[in-house]
Amino acid sequence: MRFRHALVLGKFYPPHAGHHHLVRTAAGESERTTVAVLGSSVESLSIADRVRWLSAEHAADAGVAVLGDLDDHPVDYRDDAVWDLHMGVIRSVLARRAIAEGDPAGAVVDAVFTSESYGQELAARLGAKHVAVDPDRERYPVSGTAVRADPFAHWHRLARPTRRGLAARVVVIGAESTGTTTLSRALAAHYGAPWVPEHGRLHTEEKLAAARAIARVAGCPPPAPEDLVWTLGDFADIAARQDAAEDAAAGETPILVCDNDSWAATVWCERYLGRPHGDFTSGGKPALYLLTDHVGVPFHQDGWRDGEHLRPWMTARFVRGLRARGVPWTLLTGSPEHRLRRAIRACEETLRAHFRYADPL
Repeated sequence: MRFRHALVLGKFYPPHAGHHHLVRTAAGESERTTVAVLGSSVESLSIADRVRWLSAEHAADAGVAVLGDLDDHPVDYRDDAVWDLHMGVIRSVLARRAIAEGDPAGAVVDAVFTSESYGQELAARLGAKHVAVDPDRERYPVSGTAVRADPFAHWHRLARPTRRGLAARVVVIGAESTGTTTLSRALAAHYGAPWVPEHGRLHTEEKLAAARAIARVAGCPPPAPEDLVWTLGDFADIAARQDAAEDAAAGETPILVCDNDSWAATVWCERYLGRPHGDFTSGGKPALYLLTDHVGVPFHQDGWRDGEHLRPWMTARFVRGLRARGVPWTLLTGSPEHRLRRAIRACEETLRAHFRYADPL
């Protein structure tokens, strides 16, 4: 039997493999499927994030539309008055899709797909047929409760968009020659996590190669790194590449380690152009910044660096910026071994807080 319009609803807190199986089962048996993400204000993950993750995962599933709404009503399946409150929210979500598609009659559903015991009653209240999907969790032995209790153990049960959104991003920043690359690589190796390199350095190398190619054609002497002219567009490009690389790497494991990020490009832009030019960041804030101090770290000239005298200013600028952003951060001092140990302790504290979820209603 093929249904005209199916409803799938839940908290999706967070979305997991069982949820995706439910949605795809409904989509395979229905012309249109509305997925209603009904979250509460006490929950730790935003409704908008859950809608975005589900929409990304089901973008190729024909007829699927994901809508979110707030449902702060209590849960009591024995109380008709409470049922009426929830049904009001559900009908509102269905109406929103119908209005968006210009078809008021499209709010009517003829099937409700769930894996829950309340599914039969919900379907009856909508005048629809209930379709139970894997109610005993045999095919996908996972639940939102289990994922929240131990995200690491159930990471493989989450789709890539959800993993990408949930992953704790740790960013190592610092002035020139303060060990950001060495530390971030070591930290990524410690956690078996993906590592995102600094794209500012790569951009510099490519910019110099392009400048030398132009010089050859023009018959001019090849420029040195210090001859490069930096513009606002350079740092905007670096920030965009940094964001893209982060997003591509995020989600493989619960933690992602980055050598600089798009916000760091904002600070480097100020350093090279002499004044602030706005913020290049486009996404959310990392779970943790690790700032490598310049004090006690010899300056290593590798042929590309030119800012030994600016290292105190850079460190202070990063400190001011981190305080202004209101993000968790830790200053790393001492020997490389001490810095790594301190970085690991900070990451452990961050991971405990990052993956702590409030109980749903």
